[in-house]
Amino acid sequence: MKLVYYVVILFLISFTSLFAQQTFTRADSLRGSITPERAWWDLNHYHLAVEIFPETKSIRGSNKIRYKVLSEYQVLQIDLQDPLKITSILQEGEQLDFKRDGAAHFVTLKKKQVPGSIEELVVSYEGQPKEAIRPPWDGGITWQKDSNGKHFIASSNQGIGSSIWWPLKDHPADEVDSLRISVTVPVGLMDVSNGRLVEIEMGNGKNTYHWSVVNPINDYGVNINIGDYVHFGEKYEGEKGTLDMDYFVLRENLEKAKVHFQDAGRMMKAFEHWFGPYPFYEDGFKLVDAPYLGMEHQSSVTYGNGYLMGYRGRDLSGTGWGLKFDFIIIHEAGHEWFANNITYKDVADMWIHESFTNYSESLFLDYHYGKEAGQEYVRGTRMNIANDRPIIGTYGVNQRGSGDMYYKGGNLLNILREILKDDEKWRLILRGLNQEFYHQTVTTQQVESYISQAFGMDLKPIFDQYLRDHRIPILEYYYSDDQTLNFRWTSCLPHFVMPVDVEIKGEKQRIQARTAWSELKVKTKGELALDPDYYVGLLKIR
Repeated sequence: MKLVYYVVILFLISFTSLFAQQTFTRADSLRGSITPERAWWDLNHYHLAVEIFPETKSIRGSNKIRYKVLSEYQVLQIDLQDPLKITSILQEGEQLDFKRDGAAHFVTLKKKQVPGSIEELVVSYEGQPKEAIRPPWDGGITWQKDSNGKHFIASSNQGIGSSIWWPLKDHPADEVDSLRISVTVPVGLMDVSNGRLVEIEMGNGKNTYHWSVVNPINDYGVNINIGDYVHFGEKYEGEKGTLDMDYFVLRENLEKAKVHFQDAGRMMKAFEHWFGPYPFYEDGFKLVDAPYLGMEHQSSVTYGNGYLMGYRGRDLSGTGWGLKFDFIIIHEAGHEWFANNITYKDVADMWIHESFTNYSESLFLDYHYGKEAGQEYVRGTRMNIANDRPIIGTYGVNQRGSGDMYYKGGNLLNILREILKDDEKWRLILRGLNQEFYHQTVTTQQVESYISQAFGMDLKPIFDQYLRDHRIPILEYYYSDDQTLNFRWTSCLPHFVMPVDVEIKGEKQRIQARTAWSELKVKTKGELALDPDYYVGLLKIR
């Protein structure tokens, strides 16, 4: 009954915000949709070259963009946000004209764009990029200094967009196939970026670090990390051979990192078991000290959890299990499978990243401490669920859904596991997702269809309820006589149907509940108890 009252209170609190009219601007559409000026060309390669000027908090650089022409068109959209400015755009040495509409720059091409051809643009830019105030949530560049007075600088920009600090095709549907990133910094500092370090150029009081990524990479996963770094590493013998696991930490953190970063190896064992091979063996795996909490930059995961267990020393589940691991190492590295390997085509489908990765925390515990540890953890995270609005956002305008995509999304996946009642098959489904959509951008519909097909069951009513509605389903029941149980789902969509495991006087069984009343003959009536791994409410009405 307490759960039911809690749901009602949350519903009343969130009613106004849920149904308030939300308006979107032209800038939202230019950022979040596949415009005609984006649709006709497919990314092939970026070479981003940027010089960092710490004393003035400014940058200057260029991005060479190689692309394949898909259809005839002569205007191309490049994105770069204020206060940065594009200084020139060249194709085959010729200066191109462009018109600016907010962050979108519409470039008029002189050369005829022939379908099937490979072309290049060089976009040069400069300025002082937006400074991140609350990274990684608001995004931008973080400019700090370490305890020794050395500059400590990093990028983070998932929400605000990569165009906050470099020019590109800033839409998640089109991942670039490969990347070279060259970062020039003053002597005494090092840059750590994605992929593998292939060259260091020295001279004139500067060092340029050249990093190469040979796998597809989502644009928000591209990062710079600049500081007085020292390095250590290990070799991990994994499912695809030997994986280089490298750690770049501030000099002052070296000794504690050598102990604390052991969670990275434990993470890799658990997640290769559940999700399949690490998706980027060719680019290696890195953990990198950052001047903010941390983020899932591909093959360059940033870390700023203070070398504490849990989330900055706190257990987000309230069960004690959340202090068995470093939250940032486990969660952000889990995104290598769900976010970096499997990437949303539209930010509205961000649950694909966050629900699966939130759930990965409980699977880490399951692997190392047993199934019940993982189940207790995922149940404990329910205290963080708001049930304020749908998890899926609005398409085409760069608008994500409710933050419930984390904890409620993790509980949704745990419900599916309970419905399936076959842990090995469930593991194969999770691994299958990473195989089927290997290095791809996807939609919610693709993910839902894959899981439903693997289940051999239509899961759409369940996905609709937990992703597209904000309410917790409530199982109502009563006895019409001593041996007839009546039950139905309420507080849900009209087409909602989901089996649920219950217990009556010590006897466990599964009931197939719908929104219409159903009957079940029982030996003798008694209080109904729900399997606690289903995130639903329960109400006896008579």
